[in-house]
Amino acid sequence: MTTALESLVADELAQLVDPRVLAMAAAVAARHDGASRAALFYGSCLRERQLDGLMLDFYLIVSDYRCAYDKAWLARANALIPPNVFPFQHNGLAAKYAVLSEADFDRECGPNARGVSVLARFAQPSRLVWLADEDAKRRVMKAVATAAPTLLEWTLPGIGGGSIPDIWKRAFSLTFGAELRAERTDRSAKIVEADPERYEEVGRAALAVIATQRGVGPNGEVPLIERSDQMAKRWRAMQRKGKMLSVIRLAKASATYAGGADYIVWKINRHAGTDFVLKPWQRRHPLLGAFSLLPRLLKSGAIR
Repeated sequence: MTTALESLVADELAQLVDPRVLAMAAAVAARHDGASRAALFYGSCLRERQLDGLMLDFYLIVSDYRCAYDKAWLARANALIPPNVFPFQHNGLAAKYAVLSEADFDRECGPNARGVSVLARFAQPSRLVWLADEDAKRRVMKAVATAAPTLLEWTLPGIGGGSIPDIWKRAFSLTFGAELRAERTDRSAKIVEADPERYEEVGRAALAVIATQRGVGPNGEVPLIERSDQMAKRWRAMQRKGKMLSVIRLAKASATYAGGADYIVWKINRHAGTDFVLKPWQRRHPLLGAFSLLPRLLKSGAIR
C-alpha cells in the first residue's frame, strides 16, 4: 500500500524541469555508460528556478562503482569515502554531480545512514531527471521517501514541541552543523520559508510515517526515538564526523575535481558575501591550496 508520503515524493520527483536540465542529466548518465541507473536534480538552482551563471547539482545513482569507472582507483575512492564529485559542462551550463551506488543511496537516505548530508538533501525537493528503467525509478522513489521521516525522527527529541516548520528549520540547522558550510546562519529558515506549503505537507506525511512505524503515544503524539540528551549526544557525534568527512572529501576532490579550488571559493563568496581570491600557486596545487584557505575561512566565519 502506498503511503501519503510516497505519493507526495512520487509527484514531486516527476515535476517538469527545464529541458536543458534533462539534456545535461542524460549527458552525465552517458559518461558512465551502462552503470547509470538514475539522475536526480536538486539544490539552489531547483529552488531558485535559475540555471544560467550558476552551478547545477545532480546525484548520479549507479549500479556499482566498478562498472561506473574505467579507473579502479576511482571506484575504490567512491566506495571508501562516498560520494565522488565531478565537474561537468553541457550546452553552456555548468554543473557538478555526485556519484553513489544504489546500495549506498538506499542506506544514506534512511535510518542506517552513516552521515546526514544525503538524507538532508533529499528531504528537500528534488527531481528525477533521467532513468535507466522502471526498477531504477521504483528504487529511487522508495529511498527518497525515507529521507524526511529519518531526518525528522532524529530532530524531534531535541526540539520539545513546535510547529512543523519549526521542526524542519531545526532539522536543517542540525545538518548544516555536520558539514563545512558557507551559508549564512539563517539558511535553514530560508529553505523552509521558500516553500512553506511543501514543507507543511511533506512534514505532516513524514510524521504520520513515524507514528505508523513506532506507534502513537497515549495523547496522539509521535513517539521519540531517543531521549533528548541521548539524541543531542548523537548529533554532536554526527557533526564532528561530518566536518571531518568534509575535510577528507575536500582532499579527495583535489584529485577528482578539475578546478575544484576555484569552485569552492566561488561558492563561499556567493553564499558568505566574501571576496576570497585564489593565488596562482593555490590553483597549481589545489589540495595544498584548499587546506591553506581553511584557517582563514574558519577565522572569518565564511565557513562553519
